[in-house]
Amino acid sequence: MQNIQMTRGFMGGLSPSTTLKMTQKAKDMKAQGIDVCSMSAGEPDFDTPKYIKDAAIEALNSGKTGYTDSSGLLELRKACAEKFIKDNNIQTTPAQVIVGPGAKFSVFSAIAALCGPGDEVIIPAPFWLSYPEMVTAAGAKSVFVDTKAENNYELLPADLERAVTANTRLLILNTPSNPTGAIYRKATLEAIAALAVKHNFMVLSDEIYEELVYEKDFPHISIGSLNKEIAELTITVNGFSKAYAMTGWRLGYLTAPLWLSKKISALQSHLTSNPTTFAQYGALKALACGKEEVYKMRDSFATRRDLIYNLISEIPKVKSIRPQGAFYLFCDISACGLKSGEFCDRLLEEEKLVAIPGDAFGADNCLRLSYACSEENIRTAVSRLKNFCSKF
Repeated sequence: MQNIQMTRGFMGGLSPSTTLKMTQKAKDMKAQGIDVCSMSAGEPDFDTPKYIKDAAIEALNSGKTGYTDSSGLLELRKACAEKFIKDNNIQTTPAQVIVGPGAKFSVFSAIAALCGPGDEVIIPAPFWLSYPEMVTAAGAKSVFVDTKAENNYELLPADLERAVTANTRLLILNTPSNPTGAIYRKATLEAIAALAVKHNFMVLSDEIYEELVYEKDFPHISIGSLNKEIAELTITVNGFSKAYAMTGWRLGYLTAPLWLSKKISALQSHLTSNPTTFAQYGALKALACGKEEVYKMRDSFATRRDLIYNLISEIPKVKSIRPQGAFYLFCDISACGLKSGEFCDRLLEEEKLVAIPGDAFGADNCLRLSYACSEENIRTAVSRLKNFCSKF
């Protein structure tokens, strides 16, 4: 008799998100009264600014609760297009912009609309753990290219070109990076863009941490802004979760060449109907009211970045680059002699400290710490990590 629990679809065998699993584990332990310290969540610990919440409340109270265009409110798509033009120097139109239920969904819908069986997607490692699962869900193949801390975790153009084949359909870039906090420099982006044009493959640039940039020498640059040729090959994804502390609102957006935007729009129309209507009015207000609150949060993250980097640097067996963006510290713990899964399991059991094992990001000698938390939490976490590492 056939096993009914077997699945044949590309999406039936995906692995659960390690970050969400570990974050929930920390919440469950806290609910049990355990003194657990969590550095797992990729979520700002700030509340959504009041003016954004008020706009959504007003939308609800005024009856804006029906369907919108499947790609999002036209007013919001216009605002996103203006944002791309003004902030990123990406020339686009509202017709090319798709608003989706979260930047994560925007990344997936772009991959799914573009890639399928026989296609290869190049992913620099370390990588955000959902990228390979999304590629698998689309039926395509992930091709991993290692990057190194000594090169700021940037993809070397020579390594990229060696990975390109006749089946290469897409390259995924994430800058600022989750999990490393690294930001790609312009010269590297220019070299990558030249290869994309030369070999005619698309680039998906995930820029969700764009506003969380801390170093003048490492400004955020959108690869789609470099020239007209690469613009025609680039999908740029952004969202409201990180910059505006709107993680639970689930709103992201992208711009792509018009031919691809039409395909993504068609796919989204069948999967979601539209992003949540009243939430879109909050996002519209976020884009309209400037970035004063964004910069306040960014400055707090910058202070925390300095604190955690300086404290971690005092632990002999832990190494890290100084992150230039996002809110993560990616730590090399290979000197302790444990793989990341065992290291994090023991760290949780013995010190009640939650960290994300690096094997989920394609780097089994590392772990990820999120400093989207209080300075007190950072000090406690580093103290527990230091105590744990002293045992080796």
